[in-house]
Amino acid sequence: MSSTMPTINMAATGANIKALLKARNLRVADVQNTCGFNTPQAIFKWMRGDAMPSIDNLVILSHMLGVTIDQIIIIN
Repeated sequence: MSSTMPTINMAATGANIKALLKARNLRVADVQNTCGFNTPQAIFKWMRGDAMPSIDNLVILSHMLGVTIDQIIIIN
């Protein structure tokens, strides 16, 4: 068994979220409205890799993007 546990690559995951949104012609405002945020700051933090979406928001994102959560998160 490997001693190295997998970790989330936050920067790559953020870049992936940004690319998936662009590929689906979705705007940050679309995600903001669907997730119920008052401001877009959280989404920009996701795209920069400064923060990760909550599990609930990952479920919403995966539905909006037509992908699985595994296809959003990039693992090291």
